[in-house]
Order: sequence, then structure tokens, then C-alpha cells
Amino acid sequence: EQIDFNFETASRATDVSFVIDQLTHGNTAWRLAHLIDKHQIGMAGHSLGGGAAAATMIADPRVRAGVDMDGAFHPAPTPGQIDRPFLMLGRGDHTPGGHDTTWEQAWAALGGYKKWLTVTGADHFSFADLEVLQKQAGFPAQPALSPERGMEITREYVTAFFDQTLKGICSPLLDGPTPDNPEVLFQN
Repeated sequence: EQIDFNFETASRATDVSFVIDQLTHGNTAWRLAHLIDKHQIGMAGHSLGGGAAAATMIADPRVRAGVDMDGAFHPAPTPGQIDRPFLMLGRGDHTPGGHDTTWEQAWAALGGYKKWLTVTGADHFSFADLEVLQKQAGFPAQPALSPERGMEITREYVTAFFDQTLKGICSPLLDGPTPDNPEVLFQN
């Protein structure tokens, strides 16, 4: 059976909008809704979830900033669909001219503040906790980048991106390569 990735990301976008509604909408809102700043909602996703972050931003303007961690875009946004901040964070082969052409298409279409970062030595799961958990369970780690380092890079850059785009806290980490993070390369 063939998976319809466009359907999957659109479905996830609908689910996210539903959750935002349930958490923040009027008298039926979650009892702790006052803790949510409806003007500072960001969405980050790994793999298919990264594509869903883009699809959600296209469908729901309440999501003010998005992050795709090593996921293809299904479909790639077109010019004018996303004019808000977006971070593309992926493994080393997510470069211009790379195997996943949706990254170049998305990059060209993004209209707001944007960053395209690749991480040398990372694999697909370097941006999630699977490899950390596998290592703790005794499974041998295969990537050139240690699972702990992958998580550290992910935490640092995603936090800096959301701090800057949603809270106005500027981070020099997003200005360009740093000696402390030689694995992180800035594209375009």
C-alpha cells in the first residue's frame, strides 16, 4: 500500500489546528489556556512531522514560526504560502542539489525570516531521541555524530530559533557558523 504523504501532512495540520482550538478557544478552552500566548505559537516536527509543520503554517496563520527537522515537504510550499519564520535543520545531505529536492523548493518559496542548517555526521534520527534511547538500552550507535551531540545541537538551535522569532531574544547562534558547533553548516 502506497502512503499518500500529502494527505498525511494535511491531516496532521488539521489535527494541530484542532488542538490549538481546544486549548485556546473561548469558554470551552482548556482550564489553563491563560498560560498560552496565542500570538507566540510555534511548531517543530521531525521527519513527516517537519513536513506537517510547514503544512500547518500554510493552513493556520496562528502558527507564527515553524521548524522542519530532516523531513521532506509534502508538498513543498509555493511562494506566498509561508511568510513567517521557518527553520530547516537536517542531516548533511540536505544541501542545495541534494537528493531531497523539496528542500530547495521550500527554501525558494519561504518568504519570511529563514535559516537552512545542515549537520555534518547526522543521520535521520539525530534530531529525535530514538538513538539516545537505543544507546541507553545497549544497542550500538551507528551515526558519525553521537546521539547526545545530535540532541544537544537540536535543542540549542531550535530553542534559539523560537526564542528569536517568537520572543524577540536574539541569538548569535543563528548568525552563522560557530567554533563550538563545527558540525552545523549554514546553507544559502
